[in-house]
Amino acid sequence: MEAKSNTKDPLESVMFSYTINTSRLESENKLLRETVSQLQNEIEKLKLPALMVCDIADMIEDKAIIKTPNGNKFYVNIMSDCKNIKTGDTVLVEQKNLTVIRKINSNRRFNVEKFVIMEKPQIVWSDLGGLDSQIQEIKEVVELPLKNPELFKKIGITPPKGILLYGPPGTGKTLLAKAVANSTNSTFIEIVGSELVQKFIGEGAKLIKEIFQLARDKAPSIVFIDEIDALASKRIELGTSGEREVQRTFMQLLAELDGFKNLGNVKIVGCTNRKDILDPALIRPGRFDRLIEVSLPNKEGLKKIFEIHTKPMNLDKAINIEKIIKKMENFSGAEVRAVCTEAGYFAIRKNREKITGKDLLDAVEKVKQKEQEDKTYIEMFG
Repeated sequence: MEAKSNTKDPLESVMFSYTINTSRLESENKLLRETVSQLQNEIEKLKLPALMVCDIADMIEDKAIIKTPNGNKFYVNIMSDCKNIKTGDTVLVEQKNLTVIRKINSNRRFNVEKFVIMEKPQIVWSDLGGLDSQIQEIKEVVELPLKNPELFKKIGITPPKGILLYGPPGTGKTLLAKAVANSTNSTFIEIVGSELVQKFIGEGAKLIKEIFQLARDKAPSIVFIDEIDALASKRIELGTSGEREVQRTFMQLLAELDGFKNLGNVKIVGCTNRKDILDPALIRPGRFDRLIEVSLPNKEGLKKIFEIHTKPMNLDKAINIEKIIKKMENFSGAEVRAVCTEAGYFAIRKNREKITGKDLLDAVEKVKQKEQEDKTYIEMFG
């Protein structure tokens, strides 16, 4: 019997090769069709006009009054499939006839976290010197309501919403706020008054609103407003749009402090070097209930602050501490810290590992000279 041949028929080989090539070509053709379809979709998107972001100012039956970014208001239609629109919502509108297309999440429009510093401070009460009376008062007004709110419910009183720390620069106002945030395990939200004033109409007020909402979301929290006098100085009749926008932002701050929405376990700490220029509406009872002066430390306070800053430093045992403290009369806590830093640099420049009394005295003179130069500059240029 003749053995079966192992070689393939040439026709079969051609058909097998054709089948393989056809399958590969169909796969490539499918990929190309998908790519073309995707590119066509992208082209269609590029042809579509951009939508404008606006706010709903009011609702009248099935129509809306919208406020555009430049502050103008328009009475417009709402798409039939766009439902549950209410005053205050942020929406997308068609640019030509301003018809409301759909509602969007307002947080996508204004990222408030770009304007604030959020942290869990590491400052503890023992890091503060010469502020015993201020610490005691802050513990009563801020710490106690956050740690033991039931006590206030039993007594039947409402704890203060906020406190105002005022006094010369460098006396420890920010440290006090951070220390109470740490002691209550609260989120510390720090903002600067001047940053709350925005370029466009209504943006500053909206920023205030969102900061307080962020504080509620991160509660328990401490909202620390530094340089609050930049926002809350006494109101005067001025015609410029800039001053009017500052007043709008200030009025929104007052509205939040008045508690149209319950602040709960959110406490407000304001800080200023110029209490004398603040608007009386801000510091009346019910808003900033306690005004706490953080003044320059006395002799005992200076000594405590000096001990705190020199604790990690390698000091010569022969240093006359009392003499140095006497030389630092009328210094703030920040200036005492500057003295310690400058004394360290004097030692480093002379390749020594210990800081001597002379280093500290020279540092005191250097800080005094810097302070005098700053005062001269202010007097000359305001």
